[in-house]
Amino acid sequence: MKTLASTPSLFIRLGAPISVILAAVLALFLVACALLASWIAPYDPTDLASFELINAELPPAFTADGDPRFLLGTDNQGRDLLSAMLYGARVSIAIGGGAVLLAATLGVTLGLLAGYFGGRVDALIMRVADVILSFPTILLALLVSGIARAIFPGAATAEWAPIILICAIAIHEWVQYARTVRAATMVETAKDYVRAAKVIGLPVRRIMLRHILPNVMSPVLVISTINLAAAVLTEATLSFLGVGMPPTYPSLGTLIRIGNEFVFSGIWWIALFPALALVTLVLAVNIVGDWLRDRFNPKLRVKR
Repeated sequence: MKTLASTPSLFIRLGAPISVILAAVLALFLVACALLASWIAPYDPTDLASFELINAELPPAFTADGDPRFLLGTDNQGRDLLSAMLYGARVSIAIGGGAVLLAATLGVTLGLLAGYFGGRVDALIMRVADVILSFPTILLALLVSGIARAIFPGAATAEWAPIILICAIAIHEWVQYARTVRAATMVETAKDYVRAAKVIGLPVRRIMLRHILPNVMSPVLVISTINLAAAVLTEATLSFLGVGMPPTYPSLGTLIRIGNEFVFSGIWWIALFPALALVTLVLAVNIVGDWLRDRFNPKLRVKR
């Protein structure tokens, strides 16, 4: 939490505009609320025994028929919507972050191998990447999720669903990391310090991990920030389509899907508030990610 609190001051020192600072503060606030959901949520939306159908579909507390116990109203199961959103945001951020971490690890590893060894290794990895890029992200994620659910009977349960979603999202996103790291590695490999390391007989692993890797990580960090928003949005899309988290352990996408069934019945709050939270989170992270990309890539800096 101390690191999160110091992040806005870091953006100020880097000369970020006020819009980026506000976006960073907003994104950190949402992430902190999600991480602290167990302590700040009024109710536990995962405790099925606490649900009371008599409280189902209550409007927000600030409306004429609202109940002050439920600030943003309740869903069709009588679950407090604010608590469900806090827990759902934690699920969405955890899955998005896990997908980014897995994609970055796989992509950086394969990019290093392709850029350092070249030849057949490079050709093989890049052709696999081309095949993966020929599939749209959502279509490939649906394919992976469907295969996993067919092979593993418990894939739709709350225990396995996050793992399946992380793998389904990461299997498409690693290509961007691999291509970026490959290009940077090819540049670094041609430099004198790498040639000197080869001449003195340093092991390949040490050259790649100790000398090349630290010099190619800057673009990876920028890509990770942008891809976090994309991963959260992809998870929400999959959950909205019914192949994500189960309703008993909802993510933001699951809540939107549940609320979408009641929009035309006048029960607008079940879909509206989770959708606003998702849009706000994705927009804030995207603003920060775009600024980081411009900040660390001189060719993309906007001239003022």
